[in-house]
Amino acid sequence: MGNNKVLAELFSKMADALDFLGENPFKIGAYRKASRVLEDYPTEVEEIYRDGGVGALVKIPGIGERIAKKIAEYIETGRIRKYDEVISQVPQDLLGLMDVQGIGPKTLKLAYDQLGVRSVEDFKRVLSDGSLAKLPGMGQKKVENIKKGLELYEKMSERIPLGLAYPLVQEVIGEMEKFPAVRSISACGSFRRMKETVGDIDILCTGSDGRGIIDRFVHLPGITRVLAAGETKGSVIFRDRYQVDLRVVPKESYGAALQYFTGSKQHNIHLRTIAKGLGLKISEYGVFRGEDRIGGEEEEDIYRALGLCWVPPELREDLGEVEAAAAGRLPQLVEYGEVKGDLHVHSRYSDGTGTLEQLLQEASQRGWQYIAICDHSQGARYARGLDVKRLMEKVERIRELNRSSRGAKLLAGTEVDILPDGSLDYPDEVLQELDLVIAAIHSWRKEEDVTERILRAMENPYVHVIAHPTGRLISTREGYRVDVERLIEQAAKTGTALEINAYYDRLDLNDLYVRRARDQGVKLAIGTDAHNLGQLWMIDLGVGVARRGWCEPQDLLNSLDYEELLRWARQKAG
Repeated sequence: MGNNKVLAELFSKMADALDFLGENPFKIGAYRKASRVLEDYPTEVEEIYRDGGVGALVKIPGIGERIAKKIAEYIETGRIRKYDEVISQVPQDLLGLMDVQGIGPKTLKLAYDQLGVRSVEDFKRVLSDGSLAKLPGMGQKKVENIKKGLELYEKMSERIPLGLAYPLVQEVIGEMEKFPAVRSISACGSFRRMKETVGDIDILCTGSDGRGIIDRFVHLPGITRVLAAGETKGSVIFRDRYQVDLRVVPKESYGAALQYFTGSKQHNIHLRTIAKGLGLKISEYGVFRGEDRIGGEEEEDIYRALGLCWVPPELREDLGEVEAAAAGRLPQLVEYGEVKGDLHVHSRYSDGTGTLEQLLQEASQRGWQYIAICDHSQGARYARGLDVKRLMEKVERIRELNRSSRGAKLLAGTEVDILPDGSLDYPDEVLQELDLVIAAIHSWRKEEDVTERILRAMENPYVHVIAHPTGRLISTREGYRVDVERLIEQAAKTGTALEINAYYDRLDLNDLYVRRARDQGVKLAIGTDAHNLGQLWMIDLGVGVARRGWCEPQDLLNSLDYEELLRWARQKAG
């Protein structure tokens, strides 16, 4: 893995540790900001450093001189002395607990000092025996919320978020494809089905030299432990966290094995039931009639033998796709790379790091027709939300850039807060000046049901899209209380689109709600919610959710040409 992600993780852990130790909040904030910037920064910092030294590193937005020197130290020595010093002062078990919703550094330090908590088991004990609830500022209700957060955290720690697995899989496959002995290679399992979280990462390939392929695999950069290395299978750990398994199968069985190991279990059981009725047997080795192999080199062989159309991996959940394949009624799913732009991106005007010029250039390089610049509204002071004056300055600058651009365009938009009464953070006379308005909830009271707030916002003719409709964060937060079925009904009634937020820890709406919305004629809008250029690749995660939700191109606003999208937005406003 690249140094960017390694350094992002190191700086994030440093920030957590310093927070626990009660360090200066400005120093903590600097490390957190550096971590966010480096996590998805598009250029490797080692390349920047080798070309221009520390002076070049400080030109990265969010990287100051002190942090730049630590980056340089890591590149030159493979370690950061300050990191070692800080981390040694905090019990390792406790660092992970800071990722749990409701467990902040102050709570953890209190438990550490007052109750002798030194491990996760210690923390669970003081949660259960009531001693944590008795500490100042705690109470039973807060403890119950921590318990829920801990349960979710432990559940998610057994899975890998798709957005973290995705670049790793691309890197591994990219490296293995360079090896001449590899003929075909693909990820399988829940990753290939684009589920929002995956277990261990499984990769399948075929080639001329099984042992050579495995040997190449177990020596890839980033591997911290080799679990197994045989003739046809290798198993490794990347970055002390991600288990990746590679299988080498015979050419004549590659398609059958790819289908078998992609799953899902329920989908495969359904196929085997059909096969049995036809007097066939299907397995990871092929399709058989008695002892005769009648297919298996191509994945399509399996479905063809059963009288079915080939089923895209994202649909293989036994949710009606087999019946649709038998009847020839599978949807023509939107393809990766088919979308024409990103409908939710933040710029340097609020809490993003990219300039308008950089975002316009990036859109052109990606072959997109547009990017919607949807910075936060004035009430979001924590995110440098734009007051009306700054918003209008941004709109004018976008208009200037668009007039001079012969290719991609920028959409002048906003991510406007939905206020507690359902009104919006900008007046209508401001909203009507924008190309695209996405409305969102960013703050809510505990136990509040926000359904009515969002329903009222959709009644506003200038609201085009509802952003991240459930407010969830996959790894830490279930989201707010909301009746999504009512949101879908209101969206259909008002012609409002619902967002598929493609940021890897949101993926909100989920695939099941996307399918329900699509079935009721509601348009979906994919937005990465990117805060830097290195996050724009997550558009593929949003497309994956759309495909799992049975979406065809006409179901997505992102499939519209630039002028068509502007016309749709004007029609929505009446």
